[in-house]
Amino acid sequence: MTDSVFEAAYQAARESLSQGGIPIGAALARGGELVAVGHNERVQNGDPIAHGEMSALRAAGRQRSYRDTVLYSTLAPCAMCTGTIIQFKIPRVVVGEAQTFAGEFELLRSRGVIVEVLDDQRCVEMMRAFQREHPQLWAEDIAE
Repeated sequence: MTDSVFEAAYQAARESLSQGGIPIGAALARGGELVAVGHNERVQNGDPIAHGEMSALRAAGRQRSYRDTVLYSTLAPCAMCTGTIIQFKIPRVVVGEAQTFAGEFELLRSRGVIVEVLDDQRCVEMMRAFQREHPQLWAEDIAE
């Protein structure tokens, strides 16, 4: 199940890229079943907080609890998305890659979140190409 849920996140990242956006996708799963998928929509919607993880959670709508879910993301979560993961007590995060952006793993783990990094080379190559081709847009996304 992990493979198909992560694949949904990866395809969402590719969709964002095809729309001229930042190639980060995320998916929320419960019991191995896909609940929702989303991608970074900052460029497309002019929304500064529409990161991939936020988009997937927005697509999931209201949930009574997130304590039995897993969040998949193609890239290590930033501080904002990490705060949301902690806020909703999502217990596990599966990340495509953390080579191009280190994210906030220490903070997640300090709050008891299990973090798994897949080192998916497709994700690494997609982000490296994006960062090389759109350095200003990438810097804007991570507030640098």
